[in-house]
Amino acid sequence: MIILASESASRRAMLTAAGVAFEAVPARIDEAAVTEGLRGRPVRDVADRLAELKAVKVSLLRPGMVVLGSDSMLELERGVWLEKPGTADGLRAQLRQLRGRPHRLVSAAVIARDGRPLWRHVEAATLTVRDFSEGWLDQYVAACGAEVVSSVGGYHVEGLGAQLFTRIEGDQFVVRGLPLLAVLGWLREAGELGI
Repeated sequence: MIILASESASRRAMLTAAGVAFEAVPARIDEAAVTEGLRGRPVRDVADRLAELKAVKVSLLRPGMVVLGSDSMLELERGVWLEKPGTADGLRAQLRQLRGRPHRLVSAAVIARDGRPLWRHVEAATLTVRDFSEGWLDQYVAACGAEVVSSVGGYHVEGLGAQLFTRIEGDQFVVRGLPLLAVLGWLREAGELGI
């Protein structure tokens, strides 16, 4: 069994569907402060640092356990990041920024044990948002706003959020917040899966 240093429903669902035995233990780090302190750095470095902080913090609480930390960042254009929208109004504003444009979603994973990172992987996907109407935006926010305001980008591609896009280039697991295939590869090589 591994520890997932996250409360993310999407990450939990991916690990469960893949048959990975895990316990979810939230890391509770101040993501906003860390992100602000890393402004100007490449978005992949920020996602990697957040994933590492989560994995290391929880691994110190669970000695001897393999702990998986993960984080995702959305880059609208080079150096311009979008955060989790947080509210319905924030969701509307963010989706208006994304409308008709491509953006990059970067997901990082770090595995740690006893406060020491053992492995890391960062992967990106490019998503192109369609030019939707204000009426459709209102329907989208009404239908799923509460469930996506805490997701970077304000969407879940495994649900109604799929209708936002004209094109997705990259791994859907990465888009959902975890480079799952790379994580599974490391867990198999380390003998942590038992299959």
